[in-house]
Amino acid sequence: MTIVKNDLLGRPLLSIYQDTDAFHFSIDTMLLADFVTITKRTKRICDLCSGNAPIPLYLSLRTEAKIVGIEIQDSSLQLANQSIEENHLENQITMVLGNVKGISNMIGKNTFEVVTCNPPFFKVGSHNINPNDKKAIARHELLATLEDIISEASQLLNSKGRFAMVHRPDRLLEIFELFSKYHIEPKRLRFCYPKLGSPCNHILIEGIKDGSIGGLVILPPLIVYDEQNQWTNEVRRIYNYEKE
Repeated sequence: MTIVKNDLLGRPLLSIYQDTDAFHFSIDTMLLADFVTITKRTKRICDLCSGNAPIPLYLSLRTEAKIVGIEIQDSSLQLANQSIEENHLENQITMVLGNVKGISNMIGKNTFEVVTCNPPFFKVGSHNINPNDKKAIARHELLATLEDIISEASQLLNSKGRFAMVHRPDRLLEIFELFSKYHIEPKRLRFCYPKLGSPCNHILIEGIKDGSIGGLVILPPLIVYDEQNQWTNEVRRIYNYEKE
């Protein structure tokens, strides 16, 4: 295991520790952290499947709300705590070691205004599983399914709280069905594309628990790379990079 410290954002605002042998946060994580709705009324946020805490760290720049990160791998949680201490965020971010399944029994039901999650994307059996267990757990639903995650998010949220997640477009219909099953009404949806003209490879979706039926807003598409294979201005803004 090799631990490295990187800038989470351009023009160093935050540092993050990562294990070069484990799963690294990627652009989908950053897009979600930027996408989720945070308001002045947001007092408590829970991030499920936190890994080494890139979303809690990013959100600390957007809000003064208390943030709880849930991570099942102790090695990732220890890295998260290193980053939290490095950035002097101990009073805002708390990491909890545990499985998503049943986590609401541990940290409280109906107590969060916002829940976020960048979950494992793949069902067991749908893709080859990485022999590196750390990466496999992050990519495949080995320890918690999509239904487990949405169910727990609903239990964690107070009424009218928001759940935001990033996922693959081929599971959008399943997400809609599970949102409905667990009383989360989809309100915002954004399709993300690597380049203009390429197929969509990620979706960002946000719903409101016990929200009124209808009113889904389809936001403009997010394009990651321009014709010169450089980040678009929006992605540069998300990463806090200035246009060169």
